[in-house]
Amino acid sequence: MKFESRGLISLEIDGKVYDYKLYQSLESLSQTHSQRKSAKELNISHTVFNRRLLKAEDKLGIKITRKEGNGSYLTEDGLGLLEEFRKYLIQIEKTPNINIAGGHISTGLLESIATPFNTNIYSSNDNDAFELAKRGAVDILTLDDPLIAYERDINFMPIAYDYLVLVANPKSRNIESISDLEGLDFVNVKGSAQRLAWNSLDHYDIEYNLKENVNSQFDAFKMVRNSEDLYTFLNASYFKGNELLKYDTQHVISVIKVNDDKSEVDDYIRFLLNDGQKAIENEGFTPMG
Repeated sequence: MKFESRGLISLEIDGKVYDYKLYQSLESLSQTHSQRKSAKELNISHTVFNRRLLKAEDKLGIKITRKEGNGSYLTEDGLGLLEEFRKYLIQIEKTPNINIAGGHISTGLLESIATPFNTNIYSSNDNDAFELAKRGAVDILTLDDPLIAYERDINFMPIAYDYLVLVANPKSRNIESISDLEGLDFVNVKGSAQRLAWNSLDHYDIEYNLKENVNSQFDAFKMVRNSEDLYTFLNASYFKGNELLKYDTQHVISVIKVNDDKSEVDDYIRFLLNDGQKAIENEGFTPMG
């Protein structure tokens, strides 16, 4: 699909214009996973909300939502469309605030810390956030996993340590050793630090299946909690679980300065590396000190 901006409240896609209402609907649905809840949140009827999505699907020729149980979720195409709206909004928002984009875990950490700075924080995944950084649309890029920086020899600043825990349904069979992971089905979170878990299982010659793919750790958590047959590895700072691969999966949460023209960017990063370390520890991460 070809995207082009058309003023503050619309985006042109393949020659057809979509206004801000569609973005609001997609953004809300990505959080509530319920058309009725989103309609209520936007103060419109469920019928109007549903018709808005169906009309967009008809114009685009793709499915942007899918039903799963009693919930309604964005498809891969729907998530891609939402991401394009987000990128466009960041690009047109010229403010003195510090614009930050990054993975769900790292941005969640920054959102939870009280600072003396004015920030706009956008959460996606490392890969999409990196694309924003390449466009110069943000001042700071945050990474849940430093792989992108390693691969491109980009200087990054670690601000905390984290590790992965095994998460499963309470009724799933008990896992006591690495060998117990043999043959299990896992939910994979794209653009996350899970690669460390899969690399570790490969190292220990454990056969496993990546049964499902999702875009956020929170979606993976919901999926495994609703199934006794699925497992996943998630960040210990946000989720409780089996620490079987704690030392194999320890990794840094990091930031990369994108904008050299704002002195506030350096001040903000300096804060994170010094006074902010206590707040980082209070949020369940291991500080750098």
